[in-house]
Amino acid sequence: MIRTLDARSLGVERVASALARPPARVAPEIQRAVEGIVDAVRERGDAELLELTARFDGFSAPAAAALAIPRGEFEAAERALSSAARAALVYAAERIERYHAAALPKSWRVTDEHGSVLGQEVRPIERVGIYVPGGRAAYPSTVLMTAVPARVAGVPEIVLATPPGPEGRVNETVLAAARIAGVTEGYRIGGAQAIAALAYGTATIRRVDKIVGPGNIYVALAKSRVFGEVGIDMVAGPSEVVVVADGGADPEEVAADLLAQAEHDPMARAVLITDASDLLPRIGVALERQLARLPRRAIAAEALAANGALVVVASLDQAVELANRLAPEHLELLVRVPQALLPRVRHAGAVFVGGQTPEVVGDYVAGPSHVLPTAGTARFSSPLGAEDFVKRSSIIEYSRAGLAAALPHLRTLTDIEGLGGHRAAAEVRAKGDTA
Repeated sequence: MIRTLDARSLGVERVASALARPPARVAPEIQRAVEGIVDAVRERGDAELLELTARFDGFSAPAAAALAIPRGEFEAAERALSSAARAALVYAAERIERYHAAALPKSWRVTDEHGSVLGQEVRPIERVGIYVPGGRAAYPSTVLMTAVPARVAGVPEIVLATPPGPEGRVNETVLAAARIAGVTEGYRIGGAQAIAALAYGTATIRRVDKIVGPGNIYVALAKSRVFGEVGIDMVAGPSEVVVVADGGADPEEVAADLLAQAEHDPMARAVLITDASDLLPRIGVALERQLARLPRRAIAAEALAANGALVVVASLDQAVELANRLAPEHLELLVRVPQALLPRVRHAGAVFVGGQTPEVVGDYVAGPSHVLPTAGTARFSSPLGAEDFVKRSSIIEYSRAGLAAALPHLRTLTDIEGLGGHRAAAEVRAKGDTA
């Protein structure tokens, strides 16, 4: 069901290579299809959106205006929530808000020895699109994890795009979550066509400045295609978890965490790294037993067989070395003293510390966004956060003394680069200085 690798004999390098996902190979026909959709929506606007929504989602809207989700539909969805669902969404939203408020970048100023003022002004992006997938399941959690940080950052216009069902219905819990999170408008459109509409705008949908949120390969390719016209958060791949466990870990807990990741998608990755070889057979038994009663067992079994692994290492030091090589989206430290390993973790989207912190709390209620870098991109990128919904402007205010002190260096540097106009623009302000 799941392969076993021994890093004690193979070494970290060979195990990392064995677990490496090759660069995504997108079938040329999918690439062409996405390019065609994006270009067609850009050129034909609402007319193309109507055709594509009917073709891909089975919803034949009578007019483009029917693609918009009216305020009353959001309100009705919120009223229809059960008390338990409302409590859960509000609990999660409040924790997400608290976390991102603490992380929000601030404007600042410093004054140097010449009285010149330097600083940074932080302003929210004006209009942001959040894409929330449908498909296999409804994801109200993704609404919260994208819209709440945007609201905390002060974004005044937060636009939801999500695929409709055949009759144009959007999942009520998704709409209720959008209302709680602070979404200001919404559209029942999905796929690459939704990304194109958000990026370029149509007669019905005003273009946004940035698009965030996960999606399938069509959505990911479309986001790549429109980047530059608008900002994007990242191009996310299949979800993944790496669990580092020692001999004190509970096999049932480890198995449950691996399966929680594997049930996402057949392409999901679930990897255990342990220095306790006797843990492996017990985890194997737990996996079999838990998988048998898992509602999405077919998906989880396929993911474990294709992308799962149980890896034995010589030490926890070697475990962390391998985890850093994999740079996973989620990293769990199920060891007796996780704080001892944490400083050595260099590459991970989110780190879950200790036996009482299953990755699932990060998916729903902990506070940090669950939109995270995947496929090793945690080597150079970060989780979605409030800082993704602001932009920074440098502030430079020189004093007369500051400009005078800089002038000799400006002359030298502009001469080196042969830009006499640059030199003159500084010298014209240096009254009486002809040196």
